Amino acid sequence: MKIQHILLVGIVLIGVYYAYENYINRSSTSEKIQALYSPAMGNWETSYSAAVSKAKKSGKKLLLDFTGSDWCGWCIKLDNEVFSKKDFQNYADKNLILVKLDFPRSIKQSNELKKQNKSLARKFDIRGYPTIILLDNNEKLLGKTGYQKGGAAKYVKHLKGIIG
Repeated sequence: MKIQHILLVGIVLIGVYYAYENYINRSSTSEKIQALYSPAMGNWETSYSAAVSKAKKSGKKLLLDFTGSDWCGWCIKLDNEVFSKKDFQNYADKNLILVKLDFPRSIKQSNELKKQNKSLARKFDIRGYPTIILLDNNEKLLGKTGYQKGGAAKYVKHLKGIIG
């Protein structure tokens, strides 16, 4: 009897897993990209050079988000708990140029974007995801961080502590 229950639970779990995979894979690549960089997530650049140019013109700091947006659990938590929240977005709009440097597994990227992201990961010695790099508008390193518990307001306070 116990073996039958264990087998039944195993079969149900496998079914749920494959149903989820099918659901995720039905979304087109463009839908996935739009969700990642939607207005609800703030105004994110993917071009580092464009972001640096904006930072120089505006005097704002740069926040580089090295992420695995479609597979990294901590990256997804950071997006959901911080980057998608008004407290963070209001602070970012006034103080930061946001740059998403993504290393997805199932979302297609141009070769140029992949090359840029890999080069920047080497430049900033990225060892894991998410890694957040903070730079001044002249590209001087201000600090390095990652996911922090506590939500958007606490994360903004954390960033202010790094930026000074």
